[in-house]
Amino acid sequence: MPAGLSDDDRAVTPLVRKAAAWSWRLLVIFAAIVVLLWTVKRLEVIVVPVALATILAALLLPAVDWLDHRGVPRGAAVALTLLSGLALVGGILTFVVTQFIKGAPDLIEQVSRSVEGVRDWLITGPLELSREQIQSAGDAFVQALRDNEERLARGTVSTATAVTEIVTGAVLVLFTLIFLLHGGRNIFSFVTLIVPATVRNRVRDAGRAGFYSLIGYVRATFLVALIDAIGIGTGLAIMGIPLALPLASLVFLGAFVPLVGAVITGFLAVIVALIAKGWIFALITLGLIVAVQQVEGHVLQPLVMGRAVSIHPLAVVLAIASGGVLAGIIGALLAVPVLAFLNSAVRVLVAEDPDAAEAALVASDEPVIKAPADDIDEPADQADTRTGDA
Repeated sequence: MPAGLSDDDRAVTPLVRKAAAWSWRLLVIFAAIVVLLWTVKRLEVIVVPVALATILAALLLPAVDWLDHRGVPRGAAVALTLLSGLALVGGILTFVVTQFIKGAPDLIEQVSRSVEGVRDWLITGPLELSREQIQSAGDAFVQALRDNEERLARGTVSTATAVTEIVTGAVLVLFTLIFLLHGGRNIFSFVTLIVPATVRNRVRDAGRAGFYSLIGYVRATFLVALIDAIGIGTGLAIMGIPLALPLASLVFLGAFVPLVGAVITGFLAVIVALIAKGWIFALITLGLIVAVQQVEGHVLQPLVMGRAVSIHPLAVVLAIASGGVLAGIIGALLAVPVLAFLNSAVRVLVAEDPDAAEAALVASDEPVIKAPADDIDEPADQADTRTGDA
C-alpha cells in the first residue's frame, strides 16, 4: 500500500483510484476541447477565412518561393502569383458560366419534356390518374408556396446576410493570404515567442512539419481533383450530356472534400444525364463516375496522396463527419487539412528528439523541409524588420 494515503483512500481499491485519476483528467481535457470549439464557433467569421487563407498559402507558397529564389522581389512575386491565380480562376469561372448560360435553355427544354412525359405516364400508365387530380396537386403545391411566402422572404433576407458575410470573408482571406505569402515565416516566428525558450525550437519544428504536410496535401488534392474532373468531364462530353463542363467543374470543386465530395457532385451529373438523355445514359454516367472513383481510390490516392500525408481512411471519414456536424460544408472541407497538419505537428511535438521525428516523417514519405536557420532563432525585432522571407 503506498505511503501517504489517508484511511479513506486506502479503503478504495487501486483500480478505482486509477480510474478516478484518469477520469478527472479526461474531463478536464474534454472541457478544454469544448471551450476551444465554442470559441472557434463564436469567431467563425475570422477563423474560417484565416484557415482558408492558410490552405491557399500552402498551395501558392512554393510558386512565390520559386520566384523569390530567382531574384524577383518578394512583393512582386506575391503580386504576380496572386494575379496569375485570380486570372486563371476568373477565366475558368467565366468560361463555365458562359457555357452554363448557353446550355441551360436546352436543359430546361429537356426538363419540360420530361415533366410532360411523367404527366402523360401518370394519366395513361398503371396509376390512371385524371388530369383533374394532377391539376389539383399542382394547385396545392402553388398554394403551399404562397402560404410560406413570409418564410421564404425571411430566407431571402438571411441569404442576403450570408452573401455579405461571404464577401467580408473573401476580403479577409485575400488580405491574410497576402501577408502569409509575404512574411508568413516571420509571423510564425514572432507568434512562437510566447512559448518558453526551452521548447520554442520544438514548437517551430512542429509548425513547419505540419505546414509542409499541408502543402503536400493541397498539391495532391489539387492533382486528384483535376484528374477526376478531366475524366468525368471527358466522358460526359463524349456522351453529349448537356452542361458537361460546368458539371466537371463541380466535380473538381467537390473533390476537395475527400471521399464524399466527388461522389455527391457526380450524382448531379447522373441526374442531368437522366433528364437529358434517359436511363441508359444515366446508368453509363453512373458507371463512369464509379470507374473514376475506383481509379482514384486504388491508383491516385496511394501514389499521390499517400506520399503527401499518411492518414488512415477511417480517420479521414471520421474527420469529415465530425467537421460536417460541427460546421457544415466548411467543416467538412477543413477537417482533413487540419487533420493532416496535426498529424505531422503532433508527431514532432511528442517525439523524443527532433531527429527521431524527422526520421519518422521521412519513413512515411511525408515531406520534411527545414526553414533556414536565420528564420528559427532570430530575435523579434529582427524578424519584424525583415521582408524578404515568407
